[in-house]
Amino acid sequence: MNVHAPETRAFDPVSAQFDWLLDHIGQNRFLPQPPADSIFVGDGDFRAIGAEFLRHFVTLGGLRRSHRVLDVGSGIGRMAVPLTQFLHPERGSYEGFDPVLDGVAWCATTITPAYPKFRFQKLDIAHALYNPGGVVAGKDLVLPYGDANFDFAIMVSVATHLPADELAAYIREIARVLGPNGKLFLTAFVLDEVARAGDGRDARLGFVRDGEGPCWFANAEAPLAAVGFDDGFIDGLLREVGFDIGLKSLGHWRGIPADHYQDIFVARKRGGRS
Repeated sequence: MNVHAPETRAFDPVSAQFDWLLDHIGQNRFLPQPPADSIFVGDGDFRAIGAEFLRHFVTLGGLRRSHRVLDVGSGIGRMAVPLTQFLHPERGSYEGFDPVLDGVAWCATTITPAYPKFRFQKLDIAHALYNPGGVVAGKDLVLPYGDANFDFAIMVSVATHLPADELAAYIREIARVLGPNGKLFLTAFVLDEVARAGDGRDARLGFVRDGEGPCWFANAEAPLAAVGFDDGFIDGLLREVGFDIGLKSLGHWRGIPADHYQDIFVARKRGGRS
């Protein structure tokens, strides 16, 4: 009988520390967490999902502790809370904005006092679901930040609630406020051949194409509740405003094996050193 010694791997202290941090975020009951009935976007465990995305930001997106982060659609802090434990308290920084005042208010009164480099503001952007009385049309969005002000932009579950012209405006403005070599981490629903076929797809997402496209809506009565896009549309928007796509990873919502639900893009702004 042949006996094989178990394989051993070299201990990676950086990886071990990061794994510890993610466990800490997922289990630490002293971290800020909003009341369950005030979470107006997303489902699932607040801390666990935040930790999951922090892993993606670092391992897929290349987020560093010293980065200046912009959170587009900061909601009620699902991405911000784990970032308080990762970003360097002096060299790193965070700016978040959202059209929903309740989320901004909770973040500003709960997170900012303990983490002063984390700032939140409401932008009164009109949205049929989240801010129907807003005064600024999404297609006319101008972000209240200077050019090249950030290193890393987060756009999680935002493209999934925007029509095509508004998504284009968001991506254009993000390109403006990112510095050369800055990165955008974006999630979306991409309607490729597998997703269109529907075999194994999340039953809640019965996407139907809107006319000639590029949008697909899962709910005809509330189109912006879940928006998908023709495969290649987001890629084209990114390249048009000066991004190179470093990663396009398709998610398991379409019925394929993946370690994330939505589709993920990581794009780098041209102009900096690689």
